[in-house]
Amino acid sequence: MGFADAAVGPASFLSTFYTSFWWIPAAVLATALAIKLPTIIRLWTDPLLRAVGGLLLLACAVFVFVAPSTIVWVNRVTGVPNISAPWVYSLLTAFCGSCLVLIIAWRDGPAEHSPSTRRATRRVLRAYGAVIVALWVLFALADVPVERTRDLDTYYATTPFMREEILLYLVAHTTAALITSKLIWNWIRADGLDAWLRWGLKFLGVGYALNLAFDAAKLTAVGARWTGNDLDWLSLDVAPALACLAAVSIAVGFILPHAGQYLHERWRLRLAHHRLRPLYLLMRSVHGCGLPLVLRAGPELRLTRRETFIRDVLLPLARHTDERLRERSYAAALGLGLPPERARALAAAVVVLDAVEAGAGTRRGHELDTTELLREIGAVSRALRRPDVIREVRALAVAPGDIAAVTE
Repeated sequence: MGFADAAVGPASFLSTFYTSFWWIPAAVLATALAIKLPTIIRLWTDPLLRAVGGLLLLACAVFVFVAPSTIVWVNRVTGVPNISAPWVYSLLTAFCGSCLVLIIAWRDGPAEHSPSTRRATRRVLRAYGAVIVALWVLFALADVPVERTRDLDTYYATTPFMREEILLYLVAHTTAALITSKLIWNWIRADGLDAWLRWGLKFLGVGYALNLAFDAAKLTAVGARWTGNDLDWLSLDVAPALACLAAVSIAVGFILPHAGQYLHERWRLRLAHHRLRPLYLLMRSVHGCGLPLVLRAGPELRLTRRETFIRDVLLPLARHTDERLRERSYAAALGLGLPPERARALAAAVVVLDAVEAGAGTRRGHELDTTELLREIGAVSRALRRPDVIREVRALAVAPGDIAAVTE
């Protein structure tokens, strides 16, 4: 069994997969565009966001128009056999140019703020614009009467002018993938990147590496035709599968920084809201009732309402708190070997509980300065989760002799 025969099995599977499920990368790219779209519309003046939207739209268009059924439809509508070829090649070339422009702008800043970005952007637009024009000129000069929906690259690999067109789009795509991949991997190694952005760049890097593998498969198959050999399975089966994987990886690369930061922020808000629950329940017992339920409140509003409620109830307790008790509690917590930050939170929790137990109308020694207390409600609430430690600190605080013994 030869090498080509051995490859037919998995290659045939990839061919069937692509023919049946080509819409998967298109759907993933469309999802990425849908996730980005609200931000793009809201911040339409941001050139980077507009570039991301345009790039994802071009990527979706490539996979829609490269589908065999769409190729047949475009050829029938225009009445020109194989006119889908320069159209798809043009979309792919425009996508390559957009990738380069976006990565350059991401790394060096928007064109309106960076002269180097402006110069690089102009060079990319001129070069890839010229490639697109050349693709249509070469197609007009070529003789391609037989419609080919999947194997056009290898079928016409030796046809005058079409041969040059196929080589031109592959070289343009390979060049863009090489430069973009190099820029991305250099950027990944930079210091100070947000974790989500770094992972997004890694997925983009993998996507462009797969694009290079796609180009290698296509060029090998086309080159084999030039030498009289047949490696069409690389172009028909392997290359489309690589393109699908590359598209999914690139889409994830664009989605991840935005979605990851969004989910991380939502998790942070929900966690902060949850951590305030012990102090909120304590303040609710003082106030007599809690916050009314708001069904459509988002995480930010829920956290703000809980913080406001706690501070509104906590502020009047200032006249019932004792600064000397806080100082003794702080010393007791330090004596137990706790770090200063946690000792301060435990001391505040002790005086708050003491004030709640004292009840309204009872003044307790020297009033506590509530500025720090109101600012550190999160730490105080976390301290309330350890009632056993609070009891131990409080027991030492009300027995000064014991504090001295512990701190010696």
